[in-house]
Amino acid sequence: MTQQKVSKKIPVGILGATGMVGQKFISLLKNHPWFEVTVVAASRKSAGKKMGSFTIYSVEDDINIISQKCRLVFSATDADKEFIKKIEENYAGKGVFVVSNNSAHRWTADIPMIIPEINSEHLDIIPIQQKNRGWTSGFIVVKPNCSLQSYIPLLYVWKDFLPKEVIVSTYQAISGAGKTFETWSEIADNIIPFIGGEEEKSEKEPSKILGKIKNGKFVLKNGLKISANCIRVPVSDGHMAAINIKFGKKVSKEKLIEALKNFKNPLGELNLPSAPKPFLTYFEEENRPQTKLDRDLQRGMGISVGRIREDSVFDWKCVALSHNTIRGAAGGAILTAELLVKRGYIK
Repeated sequence: MTQQKVSKKIPVGILGATGMVGQKFISLLKNHPWFEVTVVAASRKSAGKKMGSFTIYSVEDDINIISQKCRLVFSATDADKEFIKKIEENYAGKGVFVVSNNSAHRWTADIPMIIPEINSEHLDIIPIQQKNRGWTSGFIVVKPNCSLQSYIPLLYVWKDFLPKEVIVSTYQAISGAGKTFETWSEIADNIIPFIGGEEEKSEKEPSKILGKIKNGKFVLKNGLKISANCIRVPVSDGHMAAINIKFGKKVSKEKLIEALKNFKNPLGELNLPSAPKPFLTYFEEENRPQTKLDRDLQRGMGISVGRIREDSVFDWKCVALSHNTIRGAAGGAILTAELLVKRGYIK
């Protein structure tokens, strides 16, 4: 698809604007060169209230008004999954482009789940999605769960070495639960070894992200087994992952590091405003990456990796880090929207 130039800002709306991710969208979109927030929406109980210079609309009741005020919506509504599915489909049916941070449509057969640097070719299913549903211009694209942003890029970069079995333990910030230390006193001096639904998402979503489109349908990635442990830890932002990998091919530490450093980012020539340069950073220091020091790498959009070393059970192990509310949520969705613009899907 040909690349499109942006001549004037595209009006966008935020669904779920009162939540933590919704507010992150607003802050990241301030002074964005391509997008301008023109409308914000939330639940019925927030409708009519003021948020800065905006009046909050109802996500559910004011679809017609919101659809007239913007061309693109970022969906961060916290609600029942079936409700979210219906709402996002209603917006797309009105001709609005929907980029969703929600999990509701991640397994819908004709909706792509995108990490822009990894599977941008999955956007090719959008015309099929529109044809299936009779939509003339609207569509839905989703981003994957925040828990896997740290380790899926590594499995992708190391794909030539044939990753076969992976054990990943993620140490996830409280902002992933929409919490702060002020609102969640029980996390102080504590670790909570359960995050509802997170391990299933971490184990299963990679099969779609790393899969292919064949005959207009997604074919899931086979031959890769992932076992995940997802743990809530007392840090404000940043999800860290400890990763153990068994490969199908023998590979040295030097080759693993070389693959990270020489990764040719497919977004490199597109000049997307939110794209990190570089996408991946490898730390030689034994005590890096660290959450507090490195989560804001590349304005929170970079992935940092360190401690590659031999594993006594599998082949290799390492540590990786990503910012959960930026790369893993709002920032990742904005980068996806930028890619959609550049590829001509959002006009």
